[in-house]
Amino acid sequence: QVQVAESGGGLVQPGGSLRLSCVASGGAFGFNGMAWYRQPTGKGRELVAEITSGGTITYADSVKGRFTISRDKAKNTVALQMNSLKPEDTAVYYCAAASWGGVAGKPRLTDYNYWGQGTQVTVSS
Repeated sequence: QVQVAESGGGLVQPGGSLRLSCVASGGAFGFNGMAWYRQPTGKGRELVAEITSGGTITYADSVKGRFTISRDKAKNTVALQMNSLKPEDTAVYYCAAASWGGVAGKPRLTDYNYWGQGTQVTVSS
């Protein structure tokens, strides 16, 4: 029943900004965390940012100071504000939601089992 959907991707010039949005529906008890992952073409998927049910936020080193993750727990929505975008930020961005399989406030990687279809972000001149 859980569905995750991302939106907001597109083409932007280096130095520009984009805001990605995600809605995770069907979670009667919410989620232990929500996160953004990205996968550049031909490369593996990597964690970009995470916000847990307790409000703890983690960013990949490559995006610290540029990206901001926020969440509306009541609505199970999460956003990723991306500023100062670089060509290396180009990737398909995925939203993921974590079930309550582990410690509250500390979702495990394996708890992120609800995924969106992805939205393409391209940073290019």
